[in-house]
Amino acid sequence: MILENLTDCEQLVMKTVWDAEEELSLMEIMQRVNSKYHKKWKPQTVSTFLARLVRKGYLRHYRQGRLFFYQILIPMDEYKGQLTSDYVNFWNHDNADEFLCALAQERPLRQDEIERIQTLIDGLGE
Repeated sequence: MILENLTDCEQLVMKTVWDAEEELSLMEIMQRVNSKYHKKWKPQTVSTFLARLVRKGYLRHYRQGRLFFYQILIPMDEYKGQLTSDYVNFWNHDNADEFLCALAQERPLRQDEIERIQTLIDGLGE
């Protein structure tokens, strides 16, 4: 499934929803976005981003009493997978090794990261 691209602001809102352990209302999302990302967004601003996320199929909303709550339709892992794939394809000529080399040159890999990568590589031969 090809996902629609998200703007930077939509990503902040969506990441806030993904990071929550429960479905959130508009006001809860606004408070968390403003706190975590140092924004001063008003309810109408966040509502606009949420409406776009609903239209793009990332969320659905439902009413409970006087509040609207937002439910995740696209899991974060699915979105991250597409972002990674698109990035590797565009910037690294669809070569995962170029991507990993670029990452390792940008910052040293921790030992636990190296071990997880090695485990993944070892599992590919099975």
